[in-house]
Amino acid sequence: MTTKKQQQRPPVIADVARLAGVSVPTVSRVLTGAAKVSEEKRQSVMDAIALLKYRPSAAARSVASRQSSVVAVIAGNTSRYGYAETIRGIEEAARARGYIVSITVVDSIEEDDVERAVSLVVGQDLAGIVALKFDAPGVAALQRLPEHIPTVAISGVRETQVPQAVLDESSAAAELTEFLLGLGHRTVHHVRVPPSRREDGRTTGWRRALRKAGAPIPPALDASWLPESGRAIGQALARDGSVTAVFCGNDEIAMGVIRGLADEGLRTPEDVSVVGFDNHPLSGLWTPPLTTAHQDFFGLGQRGFELLMARVSEEPGARRFSSERPALVIRESAAAPSTDRGRSDLTA
Repeated sequence: MTTKKQQQRPPVIADVARLAGVSVPTVSRVLTGAAKVSEEKRQSVMDAIALLKYRPSAAARSVASRQSSVVAVIAGNTSRYGYAETIRGIEEAARARGYIVSITVVDSIEEDDVERAVSLVVGQDLAGIVALKFDAPGVAALQRLPEHIPTVAISGVRETQVPQAVLDESSAAAELTEFLLGLGHRTVHHVRVPPSRREDGRTTGWRRALRKAGAPIPPALDASWLPESGRAIGQALARDGSVTAVFCGNDEIAMGVIRGLADEGLRTPEDVSVVGFDNHPLSGLWTPPLTTAHQDFFGLGQRGFELLMARVSEEPGARRFSSERPALVIRESAAAPSTDRGRSDLTA
């Protein structure tokens, strides 16, 4: 035996029309703003919606307005900190505007993987696309997206082809490097994460700061995205007596480097200073707490979505570029160099 409550169904647009004493098309016009409706009828519809607690579906709004309510995000990864926070910013901004977010991952830069991911994205009924250009797969996907779909890119390096929201990684990396040089280090070694192109902003900023200071420029060392790769590099750096300061491409790699140095009996920062990038939630809890650059990935995602909405709505004179500089966060992982290290010669 079913109860009256179990028999109830969610209200539909016809129920709103019936209660308001108007036609279904009139309710649609009120909901979408597609055409003018008298204030009396509009108020009757709004009162009926409130009384019935009616919630129009995204699909219904899309059909009524002939405009999609889906925004696609295409990215090379969704699990790493910066990616996940950026996507969270996009999703929250989209939800506040009544949009749904669809996420597609590009597995690699192989042509088949890129083509498969792009086909999945453009096969949807889309309002627009946000491409996370944090890595090589994201760059490859962005280059394959059709021009007729409104698209915005998000990354740490400015490009000119599409509207873009950026975190100025180059300036922040230069500031971190200058900070270490200011502590008295002769130079700063660099462990970079996989770049999205030949060289990303973090490496460019590091190199620029060393060149400006007239400091030796050691070869950049390549880590993978796995912190364990940083540990192996840390072990190797510990055996090089010229190393007193290390700038890592992200905080997870910095944590790995610190562990590798410790494996070889070196302390941070007493023997070797180590700084990271991103201000990962664990960076302040690590031992020692990491000096790093705070990147507002959540805000980056929101800024990217707003740039996309300006394109979707075809706002006259809309901005094509939004940039924000990461902020230096000074903690305990960097100090003046030890007098026992840094004596080996470096090739500039």
